[in-house]
Order: sequence, then C-alpha cells, then structure tokens
Amino acid sequence: MTVNRPRGTRDFLPTDTARRRYVESVMRNVVRNWGYSEIITPTFEHLDLFTLKSGEGIIGELYNFTDKGGRDLTLRPELTAPVMRMYVNELQPFPKPLKLFYFENCFRYERPQKGRFREFWQFGVELIGSGRPDSDAEVIALADALLKAAGIQGDMKIGNLAVIRTLLKGLEPEIVSKVMRLVDKKEYAGLEALLEEIGAEEQLKSDIFRLIHLEGKYTLPQAKEIVGNIPELVSFEKTLKLLDAYGVNYSLDFGIARGLDYYTGMVFEVYAEGLGAQKQVCGGGSYQLIKLFGGGDVPSTGFGIGFDRIMEICPLVPPALKNLVLVSKPETHLEAAKLATTLRNYLPVHIDLMERNFKAQLTYANTINADYVVIVGEKELEAGKLTLKDMVSGEQEFLTLEEVIEKVSRN
Repeated sequence: MTVNRPRGTRDFLPTDTARRRYVESVMRNVVRNWGYSEIITPTFEHLDLFTLKSGEGIIGELYNFTDKGGRDLTLRPELTAPVMRMYVNELQPFPKPLKLFYFENCFRYERPQKGRFREFWQFGVELIGSGRPDSDAEVIALADALLKAAGIQGDMKIGNLAVIRTLLKGLEPEIVSKVMRLVDKKEYAGLEALLEEIGAEEQLKSDIFRLIHLEGKYTLPQAKEIVGNIPELVSFEKTLKLLDAYGVNYSLDFGIARGLDYYTGMVFEVYAEGLGAQKQVCGGGSYQLIKLFGGGDVPSTGFGIGFDRIMEICPLVPPALKNLVLVSKPETHLEAAKLATTLRNYLPVHIDLMERNFKAQLTYANTINADYVVIVGEKELEAGKLTLKDMVSGEQEFLTLEEVIEKVSRN
C-alpha cells in the first residue's frame, strides 16, 4: 500500500530545502540587524484564541480538534494572535517597545491552489508598545529591507484606515465592518448596494468612492480635502517623511482596508510580479489586539510575509559547499573513518557506507559531483601521506594530512 502526503502539503527535497534555509537565513540576518529577537509559539493553541480575534466564521478554515481532555484546540492558522497571547502571558513586564520576529509553519483548511497551501510558512514581525509614527515607519522599512534582501521587487502600497473610519463615524459598527470588508475585496458594486440599502447620503457615498480610489505617491492632500487635517493624518505624514528618509519606494492607496476590525491606522501591502492572482507577498499595519486578550490598551505594529510565495520568485541560490569523498580499501577503511572525523571540521566529507570496491567509490564521487577525492590506501598509510585529487582540474597530489587540510580549506 502506498501512503501519499496529505493534500495541500509538500515534501521539500534536499536542493529545495537548502535553498529555503538559505533565504530564511538571509532574512533572519536582516531582522536581527534591526534589533528584533526571535520567538516561538506552540504549533497548536486553544480554539478561542482565534475566534476571539476573527470571529466564529473562521472555524471552517481551521484544523481544529478536541483533545483527550475535551479541550477545543486548533493548529495555528497565523501567528499574530499567538504572539499577542504570549505578550499577555509572559512579556508585559518587559521594556517597551518589544521588537519580535518569528518564522513558523501555519495551517489552514482551504482549497489548495497556486500559491496557497494547507501548510504554509510565515515570516513575521511584531513591534509592541509604541503607536508612534517612528514605529510604523520602522516596520514598513524593515519589510522593504527583508524583501529586497531576498531579491524580491515589490510594489509597496500604504494606506491609513483612520481616514475611511472618519467618514464612517456615524454608522453602526456592524455596517462599518461590512463596508471595510467590501473595500478590502474591492467589491465596489456590493459596496454601492450596501450604501443604498442603509440610505447613506450622496455626499458620503461620493466621499467614500473618491477616497478609496485615491492612489499615488502624492495623494495625501486630496485625502485631507475629503476628511480634513485630522490628527491621524498629521501622524501619518510624519511616517511618510521617515519612509522617505529610509529610502523606501512606495505609493499611497487609501483603498487598502485589510478587512479586519482590529487594524487601527496605518496599513500596507506589497505585491510582486510573477505570482498571478496571488501576488501579495506581505501585508500588515498598526493594530489593537492585546486588549482583546486581557492585556490592556497596548498599540502594536506588524506584518507577515508569505514565505512560500516569495520562494516561487526568489532569485537567491545558496553558495555551493565544497565536498570531499574518502576512498579506501577494506584494509584501510578504519583509518579512513578516523580521517573523516578530522576532515569534517573543515568541509562536508563522505565515506563509503556500501562496501563498494575502489572503482565504484570513485564513480560515486563523480556521481555526487565531489570537489575532492582523498585516497586512503596502503601506500599512503605507509608513507604517512594521502593522495588528494581535485575532481575539477584532475590534478593529483601526494600530501600530508595537514597539507590536505590547508589545501581544501583555502579553496
């Protein structure tokens, strides 16, 4: 009987894994240099952690289950809520702002399609404890730096939900939520129908549609014409000036809504070419979630990067590692094993595990594209030396172990 992998999951072969780990390490180095510390949360959490954040409707998208103790649990579908839970449980006494990052797998029960899997990886950042323009600017600039380090050319779009929320201030909260979701999905016909249904004034309808179609680098004055110079736009303008100082290339888009009620002000999304319909590779903004979990009114800013989508278009390849094969005879195999232990301090080393003959071991070295072969024969051991063959040039030398180490380390 053949057992296949579950639908919506993937196996990563050695070459794929090496490439993913390399890109991951590049991104980790960037975020650490910005002063962020890595955290890890459990793979499964209590179900209500996510229903509190996203509502009961999310249950259909989750891998949820009841454990042997009768507790309702779920595999994590994302990482922002677990980080907020961790903050409330463990991190409240720590100095602010807290600058955290994570790289973990997540799970969603949805129809697999190009760029969307049931198990996927998310690289994310959360800055907790500051709602200032400087924090918003740093988080956006960090997202930009991470994508650039991964070789991704993205189209950065930034908005501010305070503007549209100002227009919607007189409406019922559930209507505001519906409007935001329709704007997020760009379902303008549905939005128009909803505004008609609630009897919205013509001026409000006009202002909303004018606002959500404002796009471009210099549309802030037009947003001010619609809602006035509200305090949130004064703060937003400072964020944009800081982004200019960081050298971030962006455009404004007041039609970004993110579709989730907990986003409070600045929001941003990054789109990359070559991914078809699923071209968003990063999204985030400023939000209030901690109070939902009993932790007080603490501002946060963060983003998530869809690592799997990035890997579809990422041009980075890991640097090739030199490797070496020790070739021996039965009489010299024990000595070859001893030498392997020493040489593995300097580069990857293979030793025969299949009791192949001398010629077959050389063939194996060719098959795996070994850079060097070290022959450990009786002649070599008697002379206290080894035969080093460069498999690229074909050059062969009779050297001491120290000379072999010096040669393979230098190259």
